[in-house]
Amino acid sequence: MFLIDKLLLVGSLLMILGILSSKFSARAGLPVLVLFLGLGMLAGSDGIGKIAFDNFATAHAIGTVALAFILFDGGLRTPLENLKLAWRPSAALATLGVFVTSAVTGVVAMYVLDISLLEGLLLGSIVGSTDAAAVFALLRSAGVHLRKRIGATLEIESGANDPMAIFLTVGLIEVLTGEVELGPGLLRLFVMQMGVGLGVGFLLGKLSVRLINRINLAAAGLYPVLTAACGVFSFGLAAALDGSGFLAVYIAGIVLGNSKLVFQKGTLLFHDGIAWAGQIVMFVVLGLLSSPRALLEVAGPSLLVAVALTFLARPLAVLPILLPFKFSARELTLISWVGLKGAVPIILATYPLMSNLEAGSKIFNVVFFVVLISALVQGGTLPWMARTLGLEEPPTPEPPLSLEIMALQDVDAEIIDYAVGDESPVAGRLLRDLALPEGAVVAMIARDRMLIPPRGTTEVRSRDHLFIVANREARAPVDAIFARRHGERLSLPRTEFSLRGTTTVADLALMYGIPLNEAPERTLEEVVRRHSIDVVSGTTVTVDGVRLTVRELVEGEVLSVGLLLEDEFFESSEQLGSLEPDAHP
Repeated sequence: MFLIDKLLLVGSLLMILGILSSKFSARAGLPVLVLFLGLGMLAGSDGIGKIAFDNFATAHAIGTVALAFILFDGGLRTPLENLKLAWRPSAALATLGVFVTSAVTGVVAMYVLDISLLEGLLLGSIVGSTDAAAVFALLRSAGVHLRKRIGATLEIESGANDPMAIFLTVGLIEVLTGEVELGPGLLRLFVMQMGVGLGVGFLLGKLSVRLINRINLAAAGLYPVLTAACGVFSFGLAAALDGSGFLAVYIAGIVLGNSKLVFQKGTLLFHDGIAWAGQIVMFVVLGLLSSPRALLEVAGPSLLVAVALTFLARPLAVLPILLPFKFSARELTLISWVGLKGAVPIILATYPLMSNLEAGSKIFNVVFFVVLISALVQGGTLPWMARTLGLEEPPTPEPPLSLEIMALQDVDAEIIDYAVGDESPVAGRLLRDLALPEGAVVAMIARDRMLIPPRGTTEVRSRDHLFIVANREARAPVDAIFARRHGERLSLPRTEFSLRGTTTVADLALMYGIPLNEAPERTLEEVVRRHSIDVVSGTTVTVDGVRLTVRELVEGEVLSVGLLLEDEFFESSEQLGSLEPDAHP
């Protein structure tokens, strides 16, 4: 049996066990990364598998590749509206927050571990960032749905702060080895890492969108592969230019994910699978690298470092930095608690070993122990903490089926299957009264075992399945219609979408939960004319935080009105909680 045959056998077995363990983790309420790490430790030289693996360079290489794909997938799934909502607090936490966390933890580690100040700061830098893989995996696998601003802040921070931790780690190692001076040298390294990573990621993201959409590939399955290659290229080019490859691949993912792409749905599914595979491989390999015996030897001081990191360093970084952004006390408490550590600190902990630092072995074992404690304590209690603080929201139902129209690359539309719930506002209404946005049309209705051709007089019933063809602009408001239930918070897009001019104020309240202080029977055309003397194409009025813009005007009749919810609307909704449409005029 060749070596590669053995590797395929063992590797596939570990992958299968890793996937099965993720199912168990959801039932047990444990973060998946703990089970992946535990699986690796069981398979290692001190476990039942007896697999001897101590190649730190190989583990670093595997971890880097896996993390690049995880960050790329995270960027692909970061909506632009989340960036607009939370980029300022996230950027502050990803830079200054990491620095403060690293400094406080480093000082504590110096006294607890009896190492030098620079070595303590190095350890603090390694565990200073919130890990993207841990946050993405935990929020998705645990089914935790946080309030939008908090969730966006945590996800963007975790995706953007790895470059800062890597910069501090590499910089301090170079200071310890005498390759760079503490001061101007570190500042130049910081500017290069961040500036080049940001620039390369944005530029190659834009170029990749053009390439993917203009090239006509023979097989649709090649589009996700091409997208992945573009992401990896952005990482490699940024690293070759002495920039942060991790920042570049994350930014490239954001640019690609917020652009119209050929075969976009298939691409997202492909990268979701790659990200999960990357997490399993990365955590299992890092688990193989550890030694439970060595971890027990440093358990006492490592626990003190973990306590200082969780209850001192992270809160000291979060509270003063986020206070200017008007987060509530409960929100600050949750963000302080979700300083999850994952694979990145363990990967970074291999750097001192590869640089032959005297304290390298001790730093690695302490970091591994701290990550385990963080994952078990913070990760395991996140759902409970979110519920206790009242910051968890009900999940937005995902449509059971979404198919892209691939016949023509220029067709910007999907076929979505929406299930009508008992409390859905569309139940009991005629199709002609649904007030769907322009760019969305009902193609078919499935009821029990029957297929019903859609007509204006067709009544929509509870438990029907509506197959709707919707373009990119119409998708978000249609999702909002079918996800909305009485008594729940609004889930509405912050982008403009178009409605017919004949849509009434009552329709707007019932279907979208948007209340206007107008007569219920008044149409959007009449609302615009009531607030504007001269109505022409492009006329804009704002009513109760809702901006209405005339998009199409034919022979004096307003056929189409663009609707955009402004900050004033969301602020009032946040204060009122959930809004019932029948409670408004």
